[in-house]
Parts: sequence; structure tokens; C-alpha cells
Amino acid sequence: MKSFKEIIGLPTSLVGALESQSIVVPTPIQAQTIPLALEGKDLLASAQTGTGKTLAFVLPMLVQLSKDPKACSLILAPTRELAEQASRTIKQLLVLIQSPIRFALLIGGEPIMRQLQQLRTRPGPSIIVGTPGRILDHLERKSLSLANTTFLVLDETDRMLDMGFGIQLDAILKRLPEKRQTLMFSATIPGPIGRLANHYLTNPERVAVGPESTPTATITQEVLQVSGARKYEALLEQLGHREGSVIIFVKTKIDADEIAERLCEAHHDAVAIHGDLRQHTRQRVLNDFRKGKYRILVATDVAARGLDVPHIQHVINYDLPQSPEEYIHRIGRTGRAGATGCALSFITPQDSRKWSAIDRMMNPQKTVARTTQSEHRSSESRPRREFSSENRPRRDFGSESRPRRDFGSESKPRRDFSSRKPYSR
Repeated sequence: MKSFKEIIGLPTSLVGALESQSIVVPTPIQAQTIPLALEGKDLLASAQTGTGKTLAFVLPMLVQLSKDPKACSLILAPTRELAEQASRTIKQLLVLIQSPIRFALLIGGEPIMRQLQQLRTRPGPSIIVGTPGRILDHLERKSLSLANTTFLVLDETDRMLDMGFGIQLDAILKRLPEKRQTLMFSATIPGPIGRLANHYLTNPERVAVGPESTPTATITQEVLQVSGARKYEALLEQLGHREGSVIIFVKTKIDADEIAERLCEAHHDAVAIHGDLRQHTRQRVLNDFRKGKYRILVATDVAARGLDVPHIQHVINYDLPQSPEEYIHRIGRTGRAGATGCALSFITPQDSRKWSAIDRMMNPQKTVARTTQSEHRSSESRPRREFSSENRPRRDFGSESRPRRDFGSESKPRRDFSSRKPYSR
């Protein structure tokens, strides 16, 4: 498909709005899902991060709302950032086509009284975008009714289940009309999502674009073996010879604050973002990063999805993520929309099993990741060191005998024993 003009059922007003923003050719996920959604079919769709999934569900939603003024749409996203990303796209399109359709953004971390005022204004919003926790809160307050909802979008469903929103999703979906169109988008489709789709979707069309466990080809991946004591020193060295904006992923909220502060003391323009920040602070940090006020953003996994900043040139995994799948989402913050990017991962001896799990996911035929860099001496001066279970005591990151700590979840206390998928052996 060469242009949006070729999509049957897409109004010329929306096509013109896209062209005014230099959006002419649909991405593969858009080309495959939009025609099906315009036909009124339920969808279970997966594609790599940064491939245009937001526009793939926003366009059919606006078309449906234009046909039925009494209809309402609900978009659920796992994080505030993802919800805000969808709302920005909606707002921009509504302005461009001069539509009177109103929408409300219902997310945690913002004053609820302002949201109540949006919901009480008449006519009420026809589009509701929000996170599960805040949506359920409004439903229980009876400040929100979903009785007229005819269009439902579950965005990044795998992430919602990872973050423990399964119970909230079930409670929300039970309050929706049975007769509706449901679009479920995700970067990966693990077993629980398939079961959820079977329960809440009606004869869904399954669309998969690209391998779920492979990053985009425009991202150069690098590995740096480093001891835990030298990680920060190695970070400074890497930042010294890299140009452009950088996002650094760390494991905990405390680490994000501490590393950002140390980088500022080292005369780097750095700022931290994590789930403990108030919503208006997080929004200010992201806006400043987008505008180039800060070159470096130090983040927990709260920024692994929904952070759409085209100019990010480098992703540095200072700490490896808590699950192999999250690695794909992290490095997907660079190399977006066809641009090139670089992803560097620090690997300590304690990280060997984590990295092996990531490598097996991306390269099923391989058993050991190929190291591209060495922290101390090159491969010419000594044999390459392999951190395997045969020469190192085993450390089971996926043990069921003890809870695992996850510091990157959205809207949760600092200690969070979540249900994220453990690393497999």
C-alpha cells in the first residue's frame, strides 16, 4: 500500500490531515489493521515498538465516531505516558479536521477534580483515554459511564498484564456493552493475552507484523563487559565519545535519581524520570528532554514504552531489564520511524544468565551471546570469557522460592512483587 488514499473507507478529511503532517504512506501495521478495523472487525494485533500502532487504532475510531454521534470510545493504556501519547495524536487530528468531538484523559497522578469537571461538562466526552486504575476509580465513583461504548482499544496489553492490571481490566470490561468493536494491540502476544482475547474478542482477525522478539534493523546493538565496581566509570567514558541524546535505563527509582545527580555533578545535562514523580513533573521532564534542554534521560522501565522522542540516538542499559521482552521495548526508544540508533548494554558477571536469556530470545539458534566489546583486555590478548553456569555459581533469577523485586512498575509502591515473566533457564 503506497498511501492512505488507497484505504477504502478512510475519509478525505483524515487523509488530508495526515498529509498536512507529511504522513502519506502507512506503516505495515497500519496498512494491515486499518482496513480490517474499518470493516468493524475485532483485532488482535502485534508489531514491534515504534511501528505506528497508535495511529492504527485512532483513525478507525474517529471514523466510527463520525458516523454515530451517540457512540463512545475507550482507550486503555498501561502507563500515563502511553495514554498521553494517544491523547496527543487524537487532539492533533481533531484540530486538523475541525471536529467537535470531545475527549477526556483520565490518568493517575493528576487532580481528580479536574477530571470530574471534564466528565460533567455537557456534552460529555465521546473519547475516554486512560489507565486502568483511574478508569476503574471513576467507574466506582459513578462519575463515568461506559454504557454507550462501542469501540474499545487495549493498547500494549502485554505490559498491562505484566504490571498486574488483569483484575482491573476484567472489572472494566464487564461494565462494557457486549456489542462493541474491540482492538487489542501489543508488542508481544504471550499465552495470557491469547486467553484474554478469546474471552473478550469476537472472531478476531490476527495480525502480526515482523518477529515479536527482534528489534528493528536500524538499531546497532553493542555489549560491554564490565565489573560492577566500574559501571559508572564506564558510563562516563561511553558518554564522552557518543554524540546526541541518550536514554539510560536503570533498575530502581533510587538509582535513577542518584545517577542523574552524579552526571550533573560531572557537567552532563541529565535528568531522571520514574514512577515516584508526580504527573506534572514527569510531563515537564519529558517536554524538556524533547526540546533538548537535557541531553541525557535516566529512567526506569516506566519509560520503556510510550516515550516517543524521535531524536534519541543512544539507549544504554546500565542495568539489564527484569524480563527479556522488556529489552526489545527499551532499545526501541531509538531507531524510530526508520532512523538509525545505537543500543549499548552493560554486562556484569552477575548478569550472565540475564543476557543469555535475552540473546536466546532474539537468536533462538544461538546458545551464547557474541561479545562485541571488552571492558579490560581485547580478545587478542586473552581468550574471551564466557559467563556460563559451568564456571560460575548459578544464580536463579526466576526462582519461585523467593519474590522478585521490580522497581520499574507504574503507580506501585517501591517494593513490588509483580508477576512479570521471569528469565527462563
